[in-house]
Amino acid sequence: MFEHRRNVMDKLMKESEDFRRIFNRHQALDKRVTAAELGTAPMEDLALNQLKKEKLWAKDRLATLMDAVQA
Repeated sequence: MFEHRRNVMDKLMKESEDFRRIFNRHQALDKRVTAAELGTAPMEDLALNQLKKEKLWAKDRLATLMDAVQA
């Protein structure tokens, strides 16, 4: 995720508690979504869709924070 913006991401990981918190949340959600999709941690479709929405919100928020640094 955001491989093409690695420098900005590294800077924010060091300097922004908010960015780190959201990034870690995104990573945790990604693991849960992947496990559900692979069937290792089955869950109902509604719950999976909610996790995906939350993961997308986190990704969008991270992108917004990175855009603010680059502006």
